[in-house]
Formats: sequence, C-alpha cells, structure tokens
Amino acid sequence: MAKEIIKQIKLQIKAGAANPAPPIGPALGQAGVNIMAFCKEFNAATAKAGGDVLPTVITVYKDKSFTFITKQPPASNLLKKVANIASGSGEANKKKVAKITKAQLLEATKLKLADLNTTDLERASRIMAGTARQMGIEIAE
Repeated sequence: MAKEIIKQIKLQIKAGAANPAPPIGPALGQAGVNIMAFCKEFNAATAKAGGDVLPTVITVYKDKSFTFITKQPPASNLLKKVANIASGSGEANKKKVAKITKAQLLEATKLKLADLNTTDLERASRIMAGTARQMGIEIAE
C-alpha cells in the first residue's frame, strides 16, 4: 500500500546550496520533516547542476519521510544565461537588453522541454520566444 501524502511543498532552491535558513527551514519544519536530512540529500543530488536555481517539489508523507523532484531551471534563468545578461528589461516593449540567435533559443528550449506542456520542439521554442520577448530579448533570424 502506498504511503499517505500529507503535504507537497514547492520551493526554488539553488542547486547544491540548500541550508536550514529560510525559506527551506520554516517550510520543512512546519511539515515536520528532518531539515538537515533534506539539505544533505538535496545537495548531494544537485551538486553537478552548477548553482542554477531549481524548482523543487517536496512530497511529505504521514510518517514524516519525504521525497523530492527537481525540475529544470526557470525559462527566464536559462534565457539570461544564454544571452549573458544579469536581468531582463524593466520595459520589455521599449528597451531591449540583448539579442540571441534561433540556435541559442533552441539550446535553451531543449533543456526546458521536459517541463513544458508540449513535446514538440517547434511549439516549445515559441513558448520560450514569448518569455524572451517579455524579458526584452530580441531573437535574430
């Protein structure tokens, strides 16, 4: 018989850098999870991710055990890394901050494809292109 789930916690945690400080500690403490056990397990599992911010879903069971799933970094973080910028534009429709090629867009899309609601690379690249536009990043032909 499957364990009874009592809570699902969604956090964005820097890969390999989980510690008991907020927001991780309080979120796990309220659910009764061993915070240090989670931090050690998460850091070991994500050490190779290179410091990216990873959306994480932590499932807490009735016996206070847990499992977690990490997803790909947010689309905006992938695009910032590809465009080599610190942040997006405050006025995306007026002020452009970077220009990327379609090849660079496809590279970011391939990384994010598993978390998107499509399996078609062309449609996924259109989703990522929309995010890029909202950040003030132009896509060159």
